[in-house]
Amino acid sequence: MPPPADLRRPDSRRHSLDDLLTLMAVLRDPDHGCPWDIKQHWDTIVPHTLEEAYEVADAIERRAFDELPGELGDLLFQVVYYSQFGREEGRFDFDDVVDTLTAKMLRRHPHVFPDGTLHSRRGSGGDAESQVAERQVKTRWEALKAEEREARVTDGAGASALDDIPTALPALSRAAKLSKRAAGQGFDWPDERGVIDKIREELAEVESALAEGDRAHAQEEVGDLLFAVVNLARRLGCDPEQQLRGTNAKFEWRFRYVERALAASDSATDRASLEEMERHWQAAKREENASRS
Repeated sequence: MPPPADLRRPDSRRHSLDDLLTLMAVLRDPDHGCPWDIKQHWDTIVPHTLEEAYEVADAIERRAFDELPGELGDLLFQVVYYSQFGREEGRFDFDDVVDTLTAKMLRRHPHVFPDGTLHSRRGSGGDAESQVAERQVKTRWEALKAEEREARVTDGAGASALDDIPTALPALSRAAKLSKRAAGQGFDWPDERGVIDKIREELAEVESALAEGDRAHAQEEVGDLLFAVVNLARRLGCDPEQQLRGTNAKFEWRFRYVERALAASDSATDRASLEEMERHWQAAKREENASRS
């Protein structure tokens, strides 16, 4: 696929990964580089990495595929940045990143690369065989990751199923990963009804704490309530972060609708009654539903 028109160059030559690595090395050059890039270090780039990952997710969810090459490039640039730091400190370089990743994927996909090399291939099978293979793949994948976690343990305490879940993840995403890991060890409800009962239990505890005037306890119970809801999302096979982003977008559209409707009648949200805002809110929902039908 050709690059977007605004990224094409007069000589029509497309830049390569080597060009990108060279660009980064020059940006970090103490004598000829960019003053801002020269000052950066491991910790200062992390916030940019998180932001770029979210921008990739946002472009995909909006189906803004024309923006995606640029957003993916920004995310790739973060990997190049860390690789440059590693090279400067004699720890690793970009080639080590690629080699480590490729070796790990080969190791985790013996059903595709039976000899553990890029040149080996699995045999073909029918639909039934593919379904069985998919289940085996998931089981094998988790087993291999568990082996890798065990290999990284150095304190003698033994590996936990909850190891290597990054603490920097958004809380909803980390809760989903924690509960998924625990469920993989058999620590789970037998069905969705059990999770819904747990949600009701946690909500009752919030209400009880509020009734007692203990707001600190109520706040703690809200965390438990959110964790229970995350478990329901897991049981339903959806990502809680993604679902909440969708709800955020829906709320934003409806509230902006209310603002526009009030402005059309020479009013505003800070002057309108709750009943009036609710009436416009319901109108927004009806318009939203009509657009989907």
